[in-house]
This record gives sequence, structure tokens and C-alpha cells, in this order.
Amino acid sequence: MAQSYVINSRGEKELFSFKKAYDSARRVGASRVLAREIAETVKRKAFPGIKTSAIHEKIRKLLSKNVFNSALKFSLKSGMRRLGPTGFPFEKYIGEVLRESGFRVKINQLLPGFCISGYEIDFVAEKDKTVYVGECKYRNLAGDRVHSGDVLENYARFLDISRGPYFKSNKYRDFRLKTMMVTNTKFTGRSVNYSRCVGIELLGWRTPRDRGLEYLIEKEKVYPITVLPSLRGHLKDVFVSERMMLAKDVLNIDPRKLAKRFRVPAKPIESLVREARALLE
Repeated sequence: MAQSYVINSRGEKELFSFKKAYDSARRVGASRVLAREIAETVKRKAFPGIKTSAIHEKIRKLLSKNVFNSALKFSLKSGMRRLGPTGFPFEKYIGEVLRESGFRVKINQLLPGFCISGYEIDFVAEKDKTVYVGECKYRNLAGDRVHSGDVLENYARFLDISRGPYFKSNKYRDFRLKTMMVTNTKFTGRSVNYSRCVGIELLGWRTPRDRGLEYLIEKEKVYPITVLPSLRGHLKDVFVSERMMLAKDVLNIDPRKLAKRFRVPAKPIESLVREARALLE
């Protein structure tokens, strides 16, 4: 594979990287020996023009054979995309992530601005005398990004809300008011630069560097339920309807009672419980 090209998630050519394959396995808990074995296997089986998504699937399968919970963690990015096809489950999930991180959160709020009477806001989060007016940008296509136009629109909306009556009440007298954008993918360089300039807090994949969304998820063990492979079809709707967005929520259910209530088979729910235990051990 020396000097051979692969096709990344944006359809662009890039050189195959042994280091990336090794690091991705190490990042989810594989030992140095296993990570090197996996990277060597991928290097041997890869071919010029292979898609990075196919490489990731090879790594996941090799992890699954050796360290099952690492394979589940490796599926985090694709699991986030499975929160779709609409953005609403992602908003609910982010609300749970922020609550687990100590925020007081309200999702799907209608807030008045100064110029426009009402804006639909994905979440309002409070912590340490700071209140965040938040927007979620969900992407279900690999390689998609949040662009500068998205952050410009968010900031214009935030400025109007900050001048409106909602945050003028005594309740928020001693609070700092900020805006936050959260995504399951990456921000473009222009969107990061603009956000840094005007003070928008960004939370996304590898953003902030070394403290991105994936870091927060792993640190707080707030993996989305969609990383569990047995969550298929109608089962996802069942758990979303019950406000169970986190893998650890599965540990608090009685599979047979839930199966009887929603008239679904108990076996896949029991598999979900086993997978959640393996992930969180």
C-alpha cells in the first residue's frame, strides 16, 4: 500500500495511513500489539481506491473478534448518524449528554427576539451562571460538514434573542449569555475561525481539539443507544418514545416487560442489555 490512495468520506483522494488505522484502534482501547496487528491486516487487504468507510468497517470487524466493547466504541460516529433520519432524536440525545455533564437543559424552546417575535431554539442550557442558547446541526451523511453560513445564521439569531425580552428578566440578571452549536460531524475551518472571533462555543467531532463531542461522550459514558448493533427497525422508535437515548438507559429496563408492553420480541431487547453491559464495563 506504499504511496497508494484511498477515497475519504468527502470523495477526495488521500494517501493510505498506517498510523491512522493504528491510532483509531488504540483510541478505543486496543492494546499496542492488537492495534499494530489490525493496522497490518488492513494494510495488507486494502487496495488502491478503497473507501475509508470500508477500511473503518474492516477495523471494526477485527476489533469485534478481539475486544467487543472496543468495537462498540469504534462504532460511535456511525451510531451518531443512526440517530436520524431527522435531527430531533439528536437534539434529545444532546440534551441528555449536557444533563449528564451538569447542565440544566430545556430542549425545543420558542424564544422571542427583538426584531422577530419567536425563534425555535434546539436547547437552552444553564451551568455555572452561564446560559447557552443552543443549536444542533445533525448530519446523516459521512463527510458532511457544518459550514460558515450555518454559524453566521446562528449568530444573527442569537444577537436578536439576546436583545429580546426573555433574558431581560431578573432570573438571568447575574448570568452570562452565550450561544453554542453542537454537531455530530466536523466544522469547516472558516466556521471555526468565525466562531472563535465572535465567541460561539462549538462542540463537534474533534472540536474543540482533544475535548470534542467524542471525548465528552467517552468521559461521561453517555454513548447513544444507537451504537448497540441489536437496535434495529421499530426498536429504535420504541426507545426514543420512552426518552431512552443513552446506552446506559438500557440497563434499567426489564426486557420482558418492555417487550410485552410494545408487543415486540424480547430476544433483541435482551441482546441490547448484554451489549450495553459490554460497552459500559
